Amino acid sequence: MNNSPYFNPERETMTRQQLEAFQLERLKQTVRHCLTNKFYQKKFKEAGITADDIQTLDDVRRLPFTTKQDLRETYPFGMACVPLRDCVRLHSSSGTTGNPTVILHTQKDLDEWANQVARNLWMVGLRPDDVFQNSSGYGMFTGGLGFQYGAEKMGMLTVPAAAGNSLRQIKFIKDFGTTAIHAIPSYVTRLYEVMQQEGVDPRRDTKLKVLAIGAEPHSEEQRKRIEEMMGVKAYNSFGMSEMCGPGVGFECPEQNGLHFWEDYYIVEIVNPDTLEPVPDGEIGELVLTTLCREAMPLLRYRTRDLTRVLGRTCPCGRNHVRLDRMRGRSDDMIVLRGVNIFPIQIEKILMQFPEVGTNYLITLVTEDNNDQMIVEVELNEPTDDYGKLQKLSQEICRRLSDEILLKPKLRLLSKGTLPVSEGKAVRVVDKRKVYQ
Repeated sequence: MNNSPYFNPERETMTRQQLEAFQLERLKQTVRHCLTNKFYQKKFKEAGITADDIQTLDDVRRLPFTTKQDLRETYPFGMACVPLRDCVRLHSSSGTTGNPTVILHTQKDLDEWANQVARNLWMVGLRPDDVFQNSSGYGMFTGGLGFQYGAEKMGMLTVPAAAGNSLRQIKFIKDFGTTAIHAIPSYVTRLYEVMQQEGVDPRRDTKLKVLAIGAEPHSEEQRKRIEEMMGVKAYNSFGMSEMCGPGVGFECPEQNGLHFWEDYYIVEIVNPDTLEPVPDGEIGELVLTTLCREAMPLLRYRTRDLTRVLGRTCPCGRNHVRLDRMRGRSDDMIVLRGVNIFPIQIEKILMQFPEVGTNYLITLVTEDNNDQMIVEVELNEPTDDYGKLQKLSQEICRRLSDEILLKPKLRLLSKGTLPVSEGKAVRVVDKRKVYQ
């Protein structure tokens, strides 16, 4: 039985000097492996560099960027660095905006992925005698199988409940003695609402102690509300299918940022416009280079996620870089009347008001040739007190205006008015007219 607070002590407690030496060795290997692929051969030729030019970690900046569009243009297997006979699985995006992005895995890739996820779950105190319920979609969505294999690697009893069917989820939680759940934040809120309807108190009637939440942006205020509702610690998880899936970054018990595992990735934060590195503490676009991928290594992949470096040491003893929660994406930014707005800014304000719930919708419309924002949010409790509602509406609008520098139209709705999604919550609907 491993009594250590670390799943893999050797890797997790490396000093910064050890980490960087490890990264450089892996980077050189990765670059040479990538050059077995025609896509990267062409990219290197265009950039006028060779594998021998990578001699220090700073030389990563000489490497070409890789984008989602590159993956679409090389669909389906143009980015593979091993023969297809050596691959055992692929995951794919939906492809709703063009060719889907396909990521290939060898068995070693899957084993390493399971190790990453297991490391995260161990880090927040889970052990083999825990019961792990995965309320995430399986199939092409990586959240299901990623957490499944990581939990199994740890030796936990796993409940592959998949998404939806809240009554069944609650029955499983009670009957199987579930102690940990993985779910998206909006679904945790929905699960709690159904618990209330069924007279189930998660503190009294369940053994829950840990939630792993991720896959959709959420504010610190929403996380705290989830913890208060469920009576457990909720840890932020970051992953993306291009990197493997869940397991890329995770909070430790200190909850002071996401540890990104630098033995698996080189982490850069760049200005999304100039693509130059930004100083620690400044928000920029997250760029990742894989270091342990066989089937489909990616160099300097532009994630489009916006975040910042919080630090490179931690009281938990891990020296892997700590990043802030994702602040939005460089490609989902709302531009309204010349102002740049991210949906999570609006959520942050709404979650400061206990009178409202977590289900909200931002709609962009054109009225009288002017673009407008309508924010609809459900009330937690019904009320006929018009004066109270008016005062609440005015205060929410005031704080929203201070945050986003525009005054939206606010609609306070009865609970259950807005649609509930079993998948990722739809937060923004753009109905604006485009004038040429």
